[in-house]
Amino acid sequence: MTLRTAPHHWPKDVVFLKASKLHSSVSDSTKIFIQPSPGKHGANSGSQVIIRPITNPDHPAFGQFGLFAAKKIAAKTRIIDYIGEIHVDERPDSDYDLSLYRFQDGTSVGIDASKMGNEARFINDFRGVQDKPNAIFVDGRDMNGELRMSIWSSCTLKRGDEILVSYGRSWWKERR
Repeated sequence: MTLRTAPHHWPKDVVFLKASKLHSSVSDSTKIFIQPSPGKHGANSGSQVIIRPITNPDHPAFGQFGLFAAKKIAAKTRIIDYIGEIHVDERPDSDYDLSLYRFQDGTSVGIDASKMGNEARFINDFRGVQDKPNAIFVDGRDMNGELRMSIWSSCTLKRGDEILVSYGRSWWKERR
């Protein structure tokens, strides 16, 4: 777990990470699948993003925080990796848990940023903000072969634009 200085507006009860941490629920074989080269973590700079409070009372996340473009970001650009605690246990109460991979035997690997993570944990859903998302989640491997969940721009973002994805209908269905 590599730490760097937490950005402005970072919650005091959440550990700021530069690289994901493996939870004890992750088996040795799953660790090898996720991180084929242990100890080699690709850079994950948050220099393209900034965390800001949501001040518009019409925004569904009013009073909370969002992830914004710190500079112009071209379409089809990797913005930031979603960093957190990689686990295989159930986390039904977490609003920050993403599915990273599902094995054929049904084992599901998730990445949870509820207690530790990076700026990506502040990304909001597009619903109620704009007509469509301007970014997407993309899973893949970095240059060292590590399995990652990244956020990519789906159009050009101007400095100050809120970065918005689709959480998916199932995420909203589970919260009704």
